[in-house]
Amino acid sequence: MAGTVDERLRALGIAVPSPAAAAANYVPFLISGSLIFVAGQLPMEAGKVRYTGKLGGPISLEDGQKAARLCALNIIAQVKAAAGGNLDRVRAVRLGGFVNATPDFADHPKVVNGASDLIGQVFEDLGRHARAAVGAGSLPFDASVEVEAIFELI
Repeated sequence: MAGTVDERLRALGIAVPSPAAAAANYVPFLISGSLIFVAGQLPMEAGKVRYTGKLGGPISLEDGQKAARLCALNIIAQVKAAAGGNLDRVRAVRLGGFVNATPDFADHPKVVNGASDLIGQVFEDLGRHARAAVGAGSLPFDASVEVEAIFELI
């Protein structure tokens, strides 16, 4: 039976993808006690990184926000798998956003808002979270953004 979060996803026209497999020697998520730690998710779509390059360079702020939103969608896929398919069993605790940026780029928080906004839309009050948004000189596969997360099973 579909839950409230699944209904909200449908109303928003969002299809949750299958969770991506780990790309190296780690697990995509780990449950410790009631916490779900989600490994950094890239803006992957159909097995490929959709947004590559640096913010403050060839990647616009708007595309950076879209990349962060796609990272958040991939986080939701991992959380759904961790929660046994029931997204009504979780709440967001923290997001950590990494922005592949030129040294003079300073709008990291605006980029990571793309992820925070989606988590808030999907989980509403249970999507309110603490957050970090930091610049990085490079990211795996030249991805423009990477986002990690901590959720809680409730």
